[in-house]
Amino acid sequence: MVLAAAAAALAALALLQRLLWPHLWADLAFAARAARCRRRAAGGGGGSLAARFLRAARAAPARPFLRAAGGAVPLGAAARRVARVANALRRRPLRGGGELGPGVAVGLLAGNEPRFVWGWLGLAALGARPAFLGTALRPAALRHCLRACGARALLVTHDLFAAVEPILPSLQQNGITVWVLGAGPYPPGVVALQPLLDQASEELAPEDVWAPEDMSDTCLYIFTSGTTGLPKAARVSHLKSIMCLGFYELVGARSEDVVYVALPLYHMAGSLLGVVGCIGIGATCVLKQKFSASQFWDDCCAEGVTVFQYIGELCRYLVNQPQRQGEREHRLRLAVGSGLRPDVWRAFLRRFGAVRIVETYGMTEGNVTLFNYTGTPGAVGRSSFIYKLFSPFELVRYDVAEGAPVRDAAGRCIRVRPGETGLLIAPVTPRTPFLGYAGSRELSEQKLLRGVFADGDTYFSTGDLMEQDAAQFVRFRDRTGDTYRWKGENVATTEVAEALVAHAALQEATVYGVSVPGHEGRAGMAALVLRPGCRLDGAGLYRHVEELLPPYARPRFLRLQERLEMTETFKQQKVRLAQEGFNPARVPDPLFLLDEAAKAYVPLGPARWRDLITGRLRI
Repeated sequence: MVLAAAAAALAALALLQRLLWPHLWADLAFAARAARCRRRAAGGGGGSLAARFLRAARAAPARPFLRAAGGAVPLGAAARRVARVANALRRRPLRGGGELGPGVAVGLLAGNEPRFVWGWLGLAALGARPAFLGTALRPAALRHCLRACGARALLVTHDLFAAVEPILPSLQQNGITVWVLGAGPYPPGVVALQPLLDQASEELAPEDVWAPEDMSDTCLYIFTSGTTGLPKAARVSHLKSIMCLGFYELVGARSEDVVYVALPLYHMAGSLLGVVGCIGIGATCVLKQKFSASQFWDDCCAEGVTVFQYIGELCRYLVNQPQRQGEREHRLRLAVGSGLRPDVWRAFLRRFGAVRIVETYGMTEGNVTLFNYTGTPGAVGRSSFIYKLFSPFELVRYDVAEGAPVRDAAGRCIRVRPGETGLLIAPVTPRTPFLGYAGSRELSEQKLLRGVFADGDTYFSTGDLMEQDAAQFVRFRDRTGDTYRWKGENVATTEVAEALVAHAALQEATVYGVSVPGHEGRAGMAALVLRPGCRLDGAGLYRHVEELLPPYARPRFLRLQERLEMTETFKQQKVRLAQEGFNPARVPDPLFLLDEAAKAYVPLGPARWRDLITGRLRI
């Protein structure tokens, strides 16, 4: 009788848990993995990332590590190549005096290839601070990046040296030493490293690697994408780089996995999450020079890929590819990344099979990360009290017009309610620090909020607008700079873009706000790409947006393009599009205007444009 009553009570509790806290066990399991990863980061033999890599190589030299265009490289061979770089550069003299050593910033300009990894870890083994440089930087931007991080030297591969030559005189004038991973010959003052590498020792013990005294010190610089201005050099700490060793364990990858990485190594997703994550669990990294949607599934089958490190745009490219036989004949079981739209998520699963998707959120310089470990389409993470124990954050009301959080009469920020969009912020504490950017203190101060909930508190502002629902899922809504205000309402560009691409004729859309003379705020404009064989039906698209979007959110202007311009990290070029506006004399693409009277999108020519500018035509 007692046993029956106990069993009934347990069954009732289990039912109550499923009704009230359906994701409790998933929350607890993830928290346990996070705690385990943190303990390993604190232990693991100690020392820097380079030392931990060398220890892993010494323990399992034959374990597969990198597969690239030049072939496969096991851990032991990789460690020998890292050692050659470190020994070749050890105590090398620098222009303007001094020598390479701890704390010296060195620009690293290399493509998606193993030499990027050898240069990075070789410099780190000496205590230098690599600064990852984008491979498509123009001379002025490259010079700016080197200046921003205070670089004393530049390490560049032979194939990218042509990008450096135009600014070589100014670099030398500023005391920057240039080393090239090549045999030469090169201009006077430029050091060809290949002869030095050939002579350098392949021996480098983990115990001989420089060790940081404070794990919160800067170990490398990663530059922001620069979509709204010149790139900023975000500081990455030794602790953060070591925590990335546990990334793939957190999302459920294993040592026997083969991970496909085609994201740029000069950004965090490719280097710290992709390569370092593979080191952390002993997985194999298939490193691609660039992403090819048409080649992706062939690569997966040929390499036995089981894990895909994505950016949302890559998944969209895949679902927009023509269907082909054998699309489900692959071993891919896990895709992990960020920026995956809900419609693309569902289309990816329908077309390519039961792949587990783990959407994440994080910023290179940020102190908050989110993980959607339950596979709920459209969410970037969870906001349960369990998750906030190790990654605290808040959502606060934000005034788009003022460009700042809303504060109450006491000057405090206001937490949003479930279902309400708010600014994502995270407390800055010794446990969740914000290192900021190299250079002017003002650059870092712009990202901080003070007196948020109490005197003396400090929070990092992500600049991202999120929404938390009643089930404690967090969804990305927009960047604060992308959200615009029209007819007294805030318009989230992501919501409008999702509504547009739900139309059968539209393949891609990017939404932004443009200024219109005589009108307050910014009117919505969308750059569109049609699906092959489709044309724009102005009346049909009007009916579509009328059904899905409130009046203030419907784009007033359309711009048809053959393809959308993207940054190297697959971010949409909204700033340039907004600057070009809707003037037919400046924009080479077909333009359309929302005509309420005609209930259609109609061509926007010079006559209608003049009527808009002079105020004769209202929108």
